[in-house]
Amino acid sequence: MNKREEERRRKQREKLEKERARLHEMRVYEREYAGYRYICGIDEAGRGPLAGPVVAGAVILGPDTEILYLNDSKKLSEKKREILYDEIMEKAAAAGIGIVSPARIDEINILQATYEAMRMAVDSLEVRPDLLLNDAVTIPEIEILQVPIIKGDQKSVSIAAASIIAKVTRDRLMTEYDKVIPGYDFARHKGYGTKKHIEALRELGPSLIHRATFIKNF
Repeated sequence: MNKREEERRRKQREKLEKERARLHEMRVYEREYAGYRYICGIDEAGRGPLAGPVVAGAVILGPDTEILYLNDSKKLSEKKREILYDEIMEKAAAAGIGIVSPARIDEINILQATYEAMRMAVDSLEVRPDLLLNDAVTIPEIEILQVPIIKGDQKSVSIAAASIIAKVTRDRLMTEYDKVIPGYDFARHKGYGTKKHIEALRELGPSLIHRATFIKNF
């Protein structure tokens, strides 16, 4: 083995060690509550867009499950999220999704719709969690111990995993909507209020998946 190859391998080892150390730090809450068998991370995607559903993810990871590069979905590229989505779904002890429509968001408001999506995600799990680690919120009407964590998707591997499956699921839905509702470019902006999206909204009017309570100023 030449010196260049030795150096390459050394850097790879250092990178791997650094990543594992970061993930160890992101397991602080999972370690703190290690007495609970099924610890579930909860997060959502799509509270802010003008169009499309709000989606919640719920993920239970085993104590020895290693998924490198788990992080807040917003800190990852689309390609990386897609790769991690597949790995999470393969390795998780359980994973669930909850989806609440734009019409329901208009009916009960985005906060209550987010809670509803989170309850749906928990209910869809194949096993019942003993503890929920939530990104910043306490979910009403759930009789499971909850721990709200500010910026939890950056501090807990379970919440980070939930953030990724929620984000990827929602992005895929918006890409499919773009195929049947042309003109708004949903596949690109995923329903968020970009300049081009607002221009299209003003030109074409609202679509069936726009949130009426979000677009009244446009």
